[in-house]
Amino acid sequence: MTKFIFAEKFFLEEEVTGPGYLEINDGKFGAFSEVLPNETAEVIDYSGQWIAPGLVDTHIHGFKNHDIMDNDFEGLKVISEGLLSCGVTSFLPTTLTSSTELLNNVVEMIGANYSKVEGAKIKGIFLEGPFFTEKYKGAQNTKYFGDPSIDTLKKWQELSNKFIKKIAIAPERKGVAEFVEYAVNDDIAVALAHSDATYDEAKQAVEKGATIFIHTFNGMSPLHHREPGMVGAAMNLKDVFAEIICDGHHAHPAAANILMNVRGRKETVLVTDCMMAGGMAEGHYQLGEFPVEVKDGAARLESGNLAGSILQLKDAVKNVVEWGIATPAEAIYMASTAPAKSVQRDDECGKIAAGIAADFIVLNPALDLLATYLDGVCRYQA
Repeated sequence: MTKFIFAEKFFLEEEVTGPGYLEINDGKFGAFSEVLPNETAEVIDYSGQWIAPGLVDTHIHGFKNHDIMDNDFEGLKVISEGLLSCGVTSFLPTTLTSSTELLNNVVEMIGANYSKVEGAKIKGIFLEGPFFTEKYKGAQNTKYFGDPSIDTLKKWQELSNKFIKKIAIAPERKGVAEFVEYAVNDDIAVALAHSDATYDEAKQAVEKGATIFIHTFNGMSPLHHREPGMVGAAMNLKDVFAEIICDGHHAHPAAANILMNVRGRKETVLVTDCMMAGGMAEGHYQLGEFPVEVKDGAARLESGNLAGSILQLKDAVKNVVEWGIATPAEAIYMASTAPAKSVQRDDECGKIAAGIAADFIVLNPALDLLATYLDGVCRYQA
């Protein structure tokens, strides 16, 4: 079944084009053309609107009052369905530092059920921890911290049906070099986070194969002119991706702009780090084992420290444009193609290209989400 989407603008991987027609054939993207190739074909008319790839959230803990660490498939389905309202069509369910037993159960549950969700598609598991250090613990539970263990990672991969696609560690822990090499050889993207590492320690991890810095500026040693730290490494090392949470609470717009200018917008990844209170009213929630209060648009522990966010990825896109630090095309790329590339999933999501599943969103010129499509079918309308 072939149909065409007509719109004012199309955000393709390497260009913005339009007006014109985008072919959808059996749930996959076909070619873009300025004129309708088949006069008798079905045309879905989005005159005056913009078509962008479905957004990809590679760092998200929960949504709609459910948390990945609940180890509940019904909750995972709610998160998957709810993310369509955020413009997200693919995501990596993200764990927290916890007991080995609970992490065993969670990765096994996701690995057995990820293909059964009916909303945003699950493209792998992101293990945020437990191999971190205490100084920049954030909302991670220090009693479960330890040095990276290849045997433990092997077990998680076995339980999840080889579905671990990203893991975050602190580069100053013992055994990091061997761990990073092993993980990368197992097609797992290694990220650096919750760390007091020196610039050189971060650099050594990157030289072994680490490629992502998690929520840059947050939970990491800061940039100092005599010790550039993790922030300096995130900005200066070659061929890495730097995540950033653009909710206005985690990083000042000027700091986000500096990162994007130095790192480049093709290597900057917009993430939410959203917890269970995303899409919910303000009030009291949980993040793992910690109580969290959501107030004035931020989620905080009793200590006052930020505890993830309630950010929706469509709003991160809008924020960076409204802050004047990215064009719409750059913002969309940082929330779709860049995250997909960061976890080597850009062959199946995060861009509009022939042969890839037709997962896309419809935006108006103010970047408000109007609709979300999966496999060429409209699954959410604002």
